[in-house]
Amino acid sequence: MNSTINLFAPTTVGTLALKNRIVMAPMTRARNFDGIPNDNNALYYQQRSGAGLIITEGTAISNTAMGVLHIPGLYTAKQVEGWKKVTSAVHQKGAKIFTQLWHVGRVSHVSNQPNGQAPVGASDIQAENSFAWGYDENGKETFVKCSKPRALTTEEVKEVVQDFAKAAKNAIEAGFDGVELHGANGYLIEQFLNPMINNRTDEYGGTIQNRSRFLLEAIDACIAEIGASKVAIRLTPYGGMHELPHYDEIDSTYQYLAEELYKRGIAFIHLMDQQSRGSYALPDGFLSRFRTWYKGVIILAGGMNRQKSQELIDTNLIDLAGFGEDFIANPDLVERLKNNWPMTPPNRALHYGLMLEGYIDWKTYEEEQLVNG
Repeated sequence: MNSTINLFAPTTVGTLALKNRIVMAPMTRARNFDGIPNDNNALYYQQRSGAGLIITEGTAISNTAMGVLHIPGLYTAKQVEGWKKVTSAVHQKGAKIFTQLWHVGRVSHVSNQPNGQAPVGASDIQAENSFAWGYDENGKETFVKCSKPRALTTEEVKEVVQDFAKAAKNAIEAGFDGVELHGANGYLIEQFLNPMINNRTDEYGGTIQNRSRFLLEAIDACIAEIGASKVAIRLTPYGGMHELPHYDEIDSTYQYLAEELYKRGIAFIHLMDQQSRGSYALPDGFLSRFRTWYKGVIILAGGMNRQKSQELIDTNLIDLAGFGEDFIANPDLVERLKNNWPMTPPNRALHYGLMLEGYIDWKTYEEEQLVNG
């Protein structure tokens, strides 16, 4: 056991030179009515630049990739220009920033899609009990049940691969240090991985290798555009969000992916334990097994605190600790963790929507003390 690692000290992890081992995990905030990042987004991320690494909210790779209204994208020139404000603001504070490239697949609604068309997925199996954030039949913005998807054709799968690559190229133009593909939480990439959802009979269905093909092709296309050291992925083994049932080959699937991704020399794999989101926990022993399969940089998010982060890093099960919701109401989260200062509880009623309340108006601990006298 290595007890000399300091969670808060500058470090180089893989190819990332970071001011600490704290990562701000991606969180949807839905603050962009036109999909273009703006000064408020820049301020939001700059306020949280105490983190060594920030991973942005899920960012749409195309106009058919969305399942939530008002999220930013990375597929137009105006979006690239908008993101430059964000990356510049974060870099001024000495943090690194990756963007999360997102395609929701079937976790969408016709009101999120161009011309009200059906969402696309690995198959036409509907997520009948899951919700998108769209417009109901009266035009009211609310949670709406996911629409029945249309299965992507083989050629269309390859087009989505290229959408990931184009978004990755745009991300580097916008000043990001890299990209994280969203391969988690029941969205499109994970829909291909799961044999209970993926019933395809082409080269993207059937065996573990075929079901992993879309993920690896997307990774390879991004590497071809921007280099392996700037490409990463988020995964949720044993998760169940958005109606992804467990299957017998979970360990075998993620062992195959871990070994293939390690060969490619990507920046990191970002694992999420979904228990913090009300879904299944990572089983005991999985992190140890995963570490034997993947010798690269591992981030873990989901239910993390200072003690758990330090223990997992000291025992070499992970390299970086990801924090999500805690960063929303505590822009100075790193300082609070470092000094064992109390946390401000989040207000989930303010997590989404176009208002600035609950977005850039949270106070640091020191500001709270001034207010409270």
